Amino acid sequence: MVLGAMYPRWKWLVLGIDDVLALLLALSSRSEEIEVKLISLTFGNIDVHRVRYSYHGRDGLGDIHFSHPHLTPEQTWESLFFPSTQSGAAPASDTAKAALAHSQHSLFIGSKTPAHQEMLRILKENDPETVTIVAVGPLTNLALAAAEDPETFLRAKEVVVMGGAIDVPGNVTPTAEFNILSKQLTLTLLPLDLTDQHRLTRGQFRSRTTAAPQTATTNATAVVATPSPLAAWLTIILEHSFATLDALYPGHAGDQAALSLHDPLCIWYVLTSAPPLPLPSPSPPSSGGGVGWQPSTGSPEDIRVETTGQWTRGMCVVDRRGRRRRDSDDDGASFSDNGHWLSDSSGNRVVRMASSPGPEGFGGHMLERIFG
Repeated sequence: MVLGAMYPRWKWLVLGIDDVLALLLALSSRSEEIEVKLISLTFGNIDVHRVRYSYHGRDGLGDIHFSHPHLTPEQTWESLFFPSTQSGAAPASDTAKAALAHSQHSLFIGSKTPAHQEMLRILKENDPETVTIVAVGPLTNLALAAAEDPETFLRAKEVVVMGGAIDVPGNVTPTAEFNILSKQLTLTLLPLDLTDQHRLTRGQFRSRTTAAPQTATTNATAVVATPSPLAAWLTIILEHSFATLDALYPGHAGDQAALSLHDPLCIWYVLTSAPPLPLPSPSPPSSGGGVGWQPSTGSPEDIRVETTGQWTRGMCVVDRRGRRRRDSDDDGASFSDNGHWLSDSSGNRVVRMASSPGPEGFGGHMLERIFG
Protein backbone atom coordinates (compact mmCIF):
# COMPACT_ATOMS: atom_id res chain seq x y z
CA MET A 1 0.00 0.00 0.00
CA VAL A 2 1.35 3.37 -0.75
CA LEU A 3 0.01 5.49 2.00
CA GLY A 4 0.92 9.38 1.96
CA ALA A 5 0.40 12.87 3.46
CA MET A 6 2.72 13.16 6.45
CA TYR A 7 4.00 9.64 5.93
CA PRO A 8 2.99 8.28 2.50
CA ARG A 9 2.33 4.55 2.35
CA TRP A 10 1.28 2.02 -0.24
CA LYS A 11 -0.16 -1.43 -0.07
CA TRP A 12 -0.42 -4.37 -2.39
CA LEU A 13 -3.22 -6.75 -1.92
CA VAL A 14 -4.28 -10.37 -2.01
CA LEU A 15 -8.03 -10.21 -1.50
CA GLY A 16 -9.21 -11.77 1.76
CA ILE A 17 -11.30 -10.81 4.77
CA ASP A 18 -8.43 -9.36 6.78
CA ASP A 19 -7.11 -7.62 3.64
CA VAL A 20 -10.47 -5.86 3.37
CA LEU A 21 -10.28 -4.81 7.02
CA ALA A 22 -6.70 -3.58 6.54
CA LEU A 23 -7.78 -1.45 3.60
CA LEU A 24 -10.73 -0.03 5.52
CA LEU A 25 -8.49 0.78 8.49
CA ALA A 26 -6.05 2.61 6.23
CA LEU A 27 -8.74 4.45 4.29
CA SER A 28 -10.51 5.54 7.48
CA SER A 29 -7.35 7.11 8.90
CA ARG A 30 -6.89 10.85 9.18
CA SER A 31 -5.00 12.63 6.42
CA GLU A 32 -2.18 13.60 8.77
CA GLU A 33 -1.69 9.91 9.59
CA ILE A 34 -1.97 8.15 6.24
CA GLU A 35 -2.56 8.99 2.61
CA VAL A 36 -3.05 5.92 0.46
CA LYS A 37 -1.17 6.53 -2.78
CA LEU A 38 -1.43 3.10 -4.40
CA ILE A 39 -3.21 -0.22 -3.94
CA SER A 40 -1.77 -2.92 -6.17
CA LEU A 41 -2.30 -6.61 -6.81
CA THR A 42 0.51 -9.10 -6.44
CA PHE A 43 1.28 -12.72 -7.22
CA GLY A 44 -0.81 -15.10 -5.19
CA ASN A 45 -1.91 -18.64 -5.95
CA ILE A 46 -3.95 -17.54 -9.02
CA ASP A 47 -3.18 -15.23 -11.95
CA VAL A 48 -4.21 -11.57 -12.16
CA HIS A 49 -7.24 -12.17 -14.39
CA ARG A 50 -8.69 -14.65 -11.92
CA VAL A 51 -7.93 -12.18 -9.14
CA ARG A 52 -9.87 -9.62 -11.16
CA TYR A 53 -12.77 -12.06 -11.48
CA SER A 54 -12.67 -12.90 -7.78
CA TYR A 55 -12.53 -9.23 -6.82
CA HIS A 56 -15.49 -8.17 -8.94
CA GLY A 57 -17.46 -11.38 -9.46
CA ARG A 58 -17.71 -14.60 -7.46
CA ASP A 59 -15.78 -13.20 -4.59
CA GLY A 60 -14.95 -15.59 -1.78
CA LEU A 61 -16.70 -13.10 0.50
CA GLY A 62 -19.85 -15.11 1.06
CA ASP A 63 -20.95 -14.66 -2.59
CA ILE A 64 -22.09 -11.15 -1.73
CA HIS A 65 -22.12 -10.12 -5.40
CA PHE A 66 -24.88 -12.66 -6.03
CA SER A 67 -26.85 -12.44 -2.79
CA HIS A 68 -26.74 -8.62 -2.61
CA PRO A 69 -26.38 -7.35 -6.20
CA HIS A 70 -27.26 -3.79 -5.13
CA LEU A 71 -23.82 -3.65 -3.47
CA THR A 72 -22.06 -4.76 -6.67
CA PRO A 73 -20.50 -2.16 -9.02
CA GLU A 74 -21.16 -2.15 -12.75
CA GLN A 75 -18.88 -4.40 -14.76
CA THR A 76 -17.12 -1.63 -16.73
CA TRP A 77 -13.87 -2.65 -15.02
CA GLU A 78 -13.38 -5.52 -17.49
CA SER A 79 -12.05 -3.20 -20.19
CA LEU A 80 -9.25 -2.12 -17.88
CA PHE A 81 -7.70 -5.54 -18.58
CA PHE A 82 -8.74 -6.08 -22.20
CA PRO A 83 -8.80 -3.74 -25.23
CA SER A 84 -12.51 -4.39 -25.67
CA THR A 85 -15.29 -6.64 -24.43
CA GLN A 86 -15.78 -10.06 -25.94
CA SER A 87 -18.55 -8.68 -28.14
CA GLY A 88 -16.30 -5.86 -29.33
CA ALA A 89 -18.74 -3.21 -28.14
CA ALA A 90 -17.14 0.21 -27.80
CA PRO A 91 -19.19 1.81 -24.98
CA ALA A 92 -17.70 -0.33 -22.20
CA SER A 93 -14.19 0.42 -23.46
CA ASP A 94 -14.98 4.12 -23.59
CA THR A 95 -16.30 3.93 -20.05
CA ALA A 96 -13.10 2.25 -18.91
CA LYS A 97 -10.97 4.95 -20.58
CA ALA A 98 -13.00 7.57 -18.78
CA ALA A 99 -12.40 5.74 -15.52
CA LEU A 100 -8.65 5.90 -16.15
CA ALA A 101 -8.76 9.67 -16.68
CA HIS A 102 -7.80 11.77 -13.67
CA SER A 103 -10.80 13.59 -12.27
CA GLN A 104 -11.35 15.68 -9.19
CA HIS A 105 -14.52 13.65 -8.62
CA SER A 106 -12.86 10.26 -8.93
CA LEU A 107 -12.20 8.27 -5.76
CA PHE A 108 -10.31 5.60 -7.69
CA ILE A 109 -7.97 6.00 -10.65
CA GLY A 110 -6.97 2.81 -12.43
CA SER A 111 -3.58 2.31 -14.07
CA LYS A 112 -2.35 0.07 -16.86
CA THR A 113 1.27 0.54 -15.77
CA PRO A 114 2.81 -2.52 -14.04
CA ALA A 115 2.55 -2.24 -10.26
CA HIS A 116 6.29 -2.16 -9.58
CA GLN A 117 6.71 0.76 -12.00
CA GLU A 118 3.89 2.65 -10.29
CA MET A 119 5.73 2.10 -7.00
CA LEU A 120 8.93 3.53 -8.45
CA ARG A 121 7.03 6.53 -9.83
CA ILE A 122 5.57 7.32 -6.42
CA LEU A 123 8.97 6.96 -4.76
CA LYS A 124 10.46 9.38 -7.29
CA GLU A 125 7.65 11.92 -6.84
CA ASN A 126 7.93 12.02 -3.05
CA ASP A 127 10.80 13.10 -0.84
CA PRO A 128 13.18 10.37 0.36
CA GLU A 129 12.26 8.74 3.68
CA THR A 130 8.59 9.75 3.42
CA VAL A 131 7.01 6.71 1.75
CA THR A 132 6.33 3.51 3.67
CA ILE A 133 5.51 0.29 1.83
CA VAL A 134 3.01 -1.98 3.59
CA ALA A 135 3.07 -5.50 2.14
CA VAL A 136 0.33 -7.92 3.13
CA GLY A 137 0.96 -10.31 0.24
CA PRO A 138 3.95 -11.96 -1.44
CA LEU A 139 6.70 -9.46 -2.25
CA THR A 140 6.98 -10.06 -5.99
CA ASN A 141 6.27 -6.44 -6.91
CA LEU A 142 8.74 -5.18 -4.34
CA ALA A 143 11.46 -7.45 -5.71
CA LEU A 144 10.75 -6.28 -9.28
CA ALA A 145 10.94 -2.63 -8.23
CA ALA A 146 14.20 -3.15 -6.34
CA ALA A 147 15.75 -5.01 -9.28
CA GLU A 148 14.70 -2.41 -11.87
CA ASP A 149 15.79 0.72 -10.00
CA PRO A 150 17.52 0.04 -6.67
CA GLU A 151 18.50 3.68 -6.17
CA THR A 152 14.89 4.84 -6.36
CA PHE A 153 13.69 1.90 -4.29
CA LEU A 154 16.03 2.90 -1.47
CA ARG A 155 14.13 6.19 -1.15
CA ALA A 156 11.47 4.24 0.80
CA LYS A 157 11.30 5.07 4.49
CA GLU A 158 10.27 1.61 5.67
CA VAL A 159 8.90 -1.70 4.44
CA VAL A 160 6.36 -3.31 6.76
CA VAL A 161 5.65 -6.95 5.94
CA MET A 162 3.00 -9.30 7.26
CA GLY A 163 4.61 -12.68 6.86
CA GLY A 164 6.54 -15.56 8.29
CA ALA A 165 6.16 -18.00 11.14
CA ILE A 166 9.08 -18.16 13.57
CA ASP A 167 8.01 -20.03 16.71
CA VAL A 168 4.55 -21.13 15.52
CA PRO A 169 3.32 -23.48 12.76
CA GLY A 170 2.76 -22.17 9.25
CA ASN A 171 -0.64 -21.66 7.66
CA VAL A 172 -0.09 -23.19 4.22
CA THR A 173 2.31 -26.02 5.19
CA PRO A 174 3.34 -27.21 8.67
CA THR A 175 6.25 -24.73 8.59
CA ALA A 176 5.53 -22.04 5.98
CA GLU A 177 3.35 -18.93 6.08
CA PHE A 178 1.81 -18.15 2.67
CA ASN A 179 3.50 -14.82 1.94
CA ILE A 180 6.96 -16.18 2.77
CA LEU A 181 6.45 -19.36 0.78
CA SER A 182 5.62 -17.29 -2.31
CA LYS A 183 8.41 -14.71 -2.17
CA GLN A 184 12.19 -14.63 -2.28
CA LEU A 185 12.83 -11.49 -0.28
CA THR A 186 12.88 -11.36 3.51
CA LEU A 187 12.27 -7.99 5.19
CA THR A 188 11.10 -6.57 8.52
CA LEU A 189 8.35 -8.87 9.72
CA LEU A 190 5.13 -8.90 11.68
CA PRO A 191 4.92 -12.71 11.72
CA LEU A 192 2.08 -15.07 12.60
CA ASP A 193 3.61 -15.32 16.08
CA LEU A 194 2.38 -11.76 16.71
CA THR A 195 -0.53 -11.24 14.32
CA ASP A 196 -2.44 -14.33 15.46
CA GLN A 197 -2.77 -12.80 18.94
CA HIS A 198 -4.94 -9.99 17.54
CA ARG A 199 -8.51 -11.03 16.84
CA LEU A 200 -11.98 -9.71 16.13
CA THR A 201 -14.81 -11.72 17.66
CA ARG A 202 -18.32 -12.07 16.36
CA GLY A 203 -19.53 -10.57 19.63
CA GLN A 204 -17.36 -7.47 19.19
CA PHE A 205 -18.59 -6.96 15.65
CA ARG A 206 -22.25 -7.47 16.48
CA SER A 207 -22.10 -5.11 19.46
CA ARG A 208 -20.74 -2.39 17.19
CA THR A 209 -23.06 -2.88 14.22
CA THR A 210 -26.32 -4.31 15.61
CA ALA A 211 -29.09 -1.97 16.75
CA ALA A 212 -29.74 -2.04 20.50
CA PRO A 213 -33.44 -2.60 21.31
CA GLN A 214 -35.37 0.19 23.00
CA THR A 215 -36.72 -0.51 26.47
CA ALA A 216 -39.25 1.37 28.58
CA THR A 217 -36.78 1.77 31.45
CA THR A 218 -33.64 2.83 29.61
CA ASN A 219 -34.99 4.17 26.31
CA ALA A 220 -31.69 2.97 24.88
CA THR A 221 -30.84 4.30 21.46
CA ALA A 222 -29.65 2.04 18.68
CA VAL A 223 -25.93 1.73 18.09
CA VAL A 224 -26.63 1.57 14.37
CA ALA A 225 -30.33 2.38 13.90
CA THR A 226 -30.10 1.97 10.13
CA PRO A 227 -26.93 0.12 9.12
CA SER A 228 -24.78 2.02 6.66
CA PRO A 229 -23.98 0.32 3.34
CA LEU A 230 -20.50 -0.35 4.71
CA ALA A 231 -21.85 -1.94 7.90
CA ALA A 232 -24.33 -4.03 5.90
CA TRP A 233 -21.61 -5.17 3.49
CA LEU A 234 -19.14 -6.06 6.25
CA THR A 235 -21.85 -7.91 8.17
CA ILE A 236 -22.45 -10.20 5.21
CA ILE A 237 -18.82 -11.12 4.58
CA LEU A 238 -17.80 -11.35 8.25
CA GLU A 239 -20.77 -13.49 9.23
CA HIS A 240 -19.77 -15.85 6.42
CA SER A 241 -16.23 -15.99 7.84
CA PHE A 242 -17.39 -16.49 11.42
CA ALA A 243 -19.68 -19.33 10.29
CA THR A 244 -16.76 -20.96 8.47
CA LEU A 245 -14.57 -20.73 11.59
CA ASP A 246 -17.38 -22.25 13.67
CA ALA A 247 -17.69 -25.14 11.22
CA LEU A 248 -13.95 -25.88 10.99
CA TYR A 249 -12.57 -25.24 14.46
CA PRO A 250 -13.72 -25.91 18.03
CA GLY A 251 -14.19 -22.92 20.32
CA HIS A 252 -15.71 -20.64 17.68
CA ALA A 253 -19.39 -21.03 18.53
CA GLY A 254 -21.63 -18.00 18.86
CA ASP A 255 -20.03 -14.72 19.87
CA GLN A 256 -16.71 -16.49 20.58
CA ALA A 257 -15.92 -16.96 16.89
CA ALA A 258 -12.70 -15.00 16.35
CA LEU A 259 -11.05 -13.84 13.12
CA SER A 260 -7.29 -13.24 13.18
CA LEU A 261 -6.34 -9.70 12.15
CA HIS A 262 -3.06 -10.40 10.38
CA ASP A 263 -3.06 -7.64 7.77
CA PRO A 264 -4.80 -4.89 9.77
CA LEU A 265 -2.02 -5.18 12.34
CA CYS A 266 0.46 -3.87 9.75
CA ILE A 267 -1.68 -0.75 9.31
CA TRP A 268 -1.95 -0.32 13.08
CA TYR A 269 1.83 -0.57 13.31
CA VAL A 270 2.19 2.20 10.73
CA LEU A 271 -0.35 4.33 12.62
CA THR A 272 1.15 3.92 16.08
CA SER A 273 4.88 3.27 15.67
CA ALA A 274 7.59 5.94 15.49
CA PRO A 275 7.40 8.74 14.68
CA PRO A 276 4.58 8.83 17.25
CA LEU A 277 1.27 10.29 16.16
CA PRO A 278 -1.57 11.32 18.50
CA LEU A 279 -4.23 8.64 18.77
CA PRO A 280 -7.93 9.48 18.60
CA SER A 281 -10.08 8.87 21.64
CA PRO A 282 -10.68 6.21 22.77
CA SER A 283 -7.08 5.07 22.52
CA PRO A 284 -6.39 1.35 22.27
CA PRO A 285 -5.47 -0.20 25.60
CA SER A 286 -1.82 -0.77 26.34
CA SER A 287 -0.33 -3.94 27.70
CA GLY A 288 2.44 -3.77 30.23
CA GLY A 289 1.85 -0.14 31.15
CA GLY A 290 2.24 1.27 27.66
CA VAL A 291 5.09 -0.91 26.47
CA GLY A 292 3.98 -0.41 22.88
CA TRP A 293 5.66 -2.02 19.89
CA GLN A 294 8.66 -4.10 20.88
CA PRO A 295 11.01 -6.07 18.63
CA SER A 296 12.21 -9.53 19.57
CA THR A 297 15.12 -9.67 21.99
CA GLY A 298 17.39 -10.92 19.21
CA SER A 299 16.47 -8.24 16.66
CA PRO A 300 17.81 -7.61 14.16
CA GLU A 301 17.74 -11.36 13.51
CA ASP A 302 19.30 -13.49 10.83
CA ILE A 303 16.07 -14.97 9.46
CA ARG A 304 16.48 -17.02 6.31
CA VAL A 305 13.88 -18.61 4.05
CA GLU A 306 14.19 -22.26 3.00
CA THR A 307 13.75 -22.31 -0.78
CA THR A 308 14.44 -25.93 -1.77
CA GLY A 309 13.33 -28.19 1.08
CA GLN A 310 11.02 -31.08 0.24
CA TRP A 311 8.91 -30.58 3.37
CA THR A 312 10.09 -27.19 4.63
CA ARG A 313 10.07 -24.93 1.56
CA GLY A 314 9.06 -21.46 2.70
CA MET A 315 10.06 -22.07 6.32
CA CYS A 316 11.62 -19.17 8.22
CA VAL A 317 14.85 -20.53 9.68
CA VAL A 318 16.69 -19.04 12.66
CA ASP A 319 19.72 -20.31 14.57
CA ARG A 320 18.50 -21.66 17.93
CA ARG A 321 21.78 -23.27 19.02
CA GLY A 322 22.89 -20.47 21.34
CA ARG A 323 26.42 -20.54 19.90
CA ARG A 324 28.94 -17.78 20.58
CA ARG A 325 29.18 -15.23 17.76
CA ARG A 326 32.50 -15.09 15.93
CA ASP A 327 34.66 -12.05 15.25
CA SER A 328 34.09 -10.19 12.01
CA ASP A 329 37.61 -10.98 10.77
CA ASP A 330 37.26 -14.71 11.52
CA ASP A 331 36.73 -16.79 8.38
CA GLY A 332 34.65 -19.32 10.32
CA ALA A 333 37.00 -22.27 9.89
CA SER A 334 37.82 -22.52 13.59
CA PHE A 335 34.11 -22.38 14.49
CA SER A 336 32.90 -24.92 11.92
CA ASP A 337 30.34 -22.28 10.98
CA ASN A 338 28.49 -24.03 8.18
CA GLY A 339 26.25 -21.51 6.44
CA HIS A 340 27.94 -18.59 8.24
CA TRP A 341 25.21 -18.31 10.86
CA LEU A 342 27.56 -16.96 13.52
CA SER A 343 28.92 -13.96 11.61
CA ASP A 344 27.52 -10.44 11.76
CA SER A 345 28.79 -9.83 8.23
CA SER A 346 26.65 -12.50 6.56
CA GLY A 347 23.03 -13.55 6.49
CA ASN A 348 20.05 -11.23 6.91
CA ARG A 349 19.22 -8.53 9.43
CA VAL A 350 15.49 -8.48 10.12
CA VAL A 351 13.68 -6.55 12.82
CA ARG A 352 10.93 -8.90 14.00
CA MET A 353 8.14 -7.33 16.01
CA ALA A 354 7.28 -9.41 19.08
CA SER A 355 4.65 -7.33 20.92
CA SER A 356 2.12 -4.60 20.24
CA PRO A 357 0.41 -1.93 22.38
CA GLY A 358 -2.46 -4.30 23.21
CA PRO A 359 -3.76 -7.44 21.45
CA GLU A 360 -6.95 -7.54 23.53
CA GLY A 361 -8.28 -4.17 22.44
CA PHE A 362 -7.20 -3.97 18.82
CA GLY A 363 -10.34 -5.47 17.27
CA GLY A 364 -12.65 -3.01 18.98
CA HIS A 365 -10.31 -0.09 18.27
CA MET A 366 -10.22 -1.02 14.59
CA LEU A 367 -14.03 -0.98 14.40
CA GLU A 368 -14.15 2.41 16.11
CA ARG A 369 -11.84 3.85 13.48
CA ILE A 370 -13.65 2.23 10.54
CA PHE A 371 -17.17 3.21 11.60
CA GLY A 372 -16.24 6.47 13.34
